[in-house]
Amino acid sequence: MALKSDRTPVRLARVGGGSSPSPPEEVVRIPDRPEDAEGPADPEIPGARRGPPSAEQVQAEVSREILRIHEESYGKGAGRAHALIGEGFVVVVLDDLELLPNEKFLIEHGKEATVVQVRTQYQHAIQTSFRAAIERATGRRVVGFASTTSIDEPRFMAEIFKLE
Repeated sequence: MALKSDRTPVRLARVGGGSSPSPPEEVVRIPDRPEDAEGPADPEIPGARRGPPSAEQVQAEVSREILRIHEESYGKGAGRAHALIGEGFVVVVLDDLELLPNEKFLIEHGKEATVVQVRTQYQHAIQTSFRAAIERATGRRVVGFASTTSIDEPRFMAEIFKLE
């Protein structure tokens, strides 16, 4: 990749010379974009200043991200996530929790405590992903994390984050 004098990237193509190892007869510049292309318009109003996200936007982002991480980590998710953001804390409740087949089996055989214990340990093992999502959305550092699971109907999980 080369740069034109105006710093526009261009690809260099070899013309002539065939497959022989001898130097090419001519180097031709091929622009990566047509000269008249300006690119997409900036969606922002020129001179407008964007403020920090609203509380509702932060709550929506937290809910979306925690639900996404949960679904990616377990392979199943929850029906919905609700985020509550207070002064110094975030609580995310995952409603309509979906159980894995092995968890259903254990519950059917009286091992509810085992399912809760394994889920709690797993949540703590993957807490780095949860913490990062909360820190990105709130702009604040997470200094503590707790998780609890209720497998009784209605099933839910609560993720609690203490902020700096």
